[in-house]
Amino acid sequence: MEHHHHHEHRITSLNGIYITAIVLNLSYVIIEAGIGFWSNSLGLLSDAGHNLSDVFSLLLAMIAFKLSSTRSTRRFTYGYRKSSVLISLLNAIILLIAIGAIIIESIHKFRYPAEVNGSAISWTAGIGILVNGFTAWLLMRQQKHDINTRGAFLHMAADTLVSAGVVVSGIVISLTGFSIIDPVVSLIIAAIILVSTWKLLAESLRMSIDAVPEQIDIDAVQKMMSSVPGVTDVHHLHIWPISTTEIALTAHVVIDDLPKMEEVKGTLKHRLHDAGISHSTLEMETATSRCHEHTC
Repeated sequence: MEHHHHHEHRITSLNGIYITAIVLNLSYVIIEAGIGFWSNSLGLLSDAGHNLSDVFSLLLAMIAFKLSSTRSTRRFTYGYRKSSVLISLLNAIILLIAIGAIIIESIHKFRYPAEVNGSAISWTAGIGILVNGFTAWLLMRQQKHDINTRGAFLHMAADTLVSAGVVVSGIVISLTGFSIIDPVVSLIIAAIILVSTWKLLAESLRMSIDAVPEQIDIDAVQKMMSSVPGVTDVHHLHIWPISTTEIALTAHVVIDDLPKMEEVKGTLKHRLHDAGISHSTLEMETATSRCHEHTC
């Protein structure tokens, strides 16, 4: 009951964080896009487009977190928890599309350069440093527990650096009139986003096909299980993500003394839970029963 209360508190806390982040970033996107059009800055417009995708990502991450805690039904025995993995994958794909759009626009700007208001760029991006930095700080504590929250945190942290780069380009344009720096900064933005997105994409793909989660070492888990007193062998071991926050395991465990089965099983489940595996299904067997099964 205490764990359930803590879980509910965490959901409420994260919901508040997401809502605050979404409102802040959406307001900033509207301001940045408006000034970008007024000042004819591709750097601001591309960053506004990316920030809009971040607002969408934050919204999806909030939905995913809620879905990851849904209860099981007759048809969906794990609830809708797996959809949180699919949302993480969708987020990564959306960001890759945004990167492509920024690169195409930057190439166009190289071919057809335009005058840019450097002062407007610097002031607007300066606000972006505050908004993105504050959002990243809000998500920092929670990002260790969930890939969607971690993805949102990484993008906000990257955006803070990107906004700093746009400030620099605005100052350069104001002092030198060298407007070509604007599409150059846009390409740097695209590169930073790509780096922060690539790992998220790879991890989301692995999770969507039920690969062993990145933070779990399957050999270490098998060794840990085999070291429990009374266990002689562990085989048919499978570990996969139920959602972005929960991991499941199934295994056949060979024990040397059948009367100690419940004691051994309890110890195993406790150690697996400490290792971050919240759902474990263990089939207990003796060496004799295994021999009958495999006719040894």
